[in-house]
Amino acid sequence: MTAHVPSIEQLKELGLPAPVSYWPQTWGWGVLLGLLVIGLLILGIRKWLRWRRDAYRREALARLKQLKDLRELPELLKRVALSMPLSKAQHQRIPTLRGAEWQAFLQHHAGAPIPEDLSQQLAQLAYGAPLPAEQHTQLLAQCTAWVEQHHVAA
Repeated sequence: MTAHVPSIEQLKELGLPAPVSYWPQTWGWGVLLGLLVIGLLILGIRKWLRWRRDAYRREALARLKQLKDLRELPELLKRVALSMPLSKAQHQRIPTLRGAEWQAFLQHHAGAPIPEDLSQQLAQLAYGAPLPAEQHTQLLAQCTAWVEQHHVAA
C-alpha cells in the first residue's frame, strides 16, 4: 500500500463568510440609541444654559480676585444681587435694601452660614470706617464664599 500524499494543486481556497453588519438588527436598539442621544442633548443644553446664567458669578469672582480697595466690596455685592435671576419685584427692592433687610437678603440667598453683622461690616467699608487687617481678609473670604455659593430659587 502506497500512501497517497495529496499535492498542493488539489487544495481549494475556502470561501469567506458573509459580512456581518454593525448596525443593530432590531428596532429596540435604535430606540435606545435615539433616547440616549436625546438625553445627552438635553443634558448638554442644560449645562450650557447654567453656564450662561452664571456668567455674572464668574465675572464677580474675577473682580474679587483683582480687588485692591475693599470699599468697592459693598457695591460689588449689590451688583451681584442685581444680576441674580430674580423676579421683577425682587429686583426693584434690591437697590433700597439696607441694614437688617440687606442682611436678611444675604442670609436668605447664602449657600452657607454668614456672620450676623455682615451688612454692618459692608456699611462700615462703604463709608470708609477703618477695619482691622485680619477682619479685611475674613470679610473678603466671606464675600467670596457668598458669591460662589449663593443660590437662586428656580
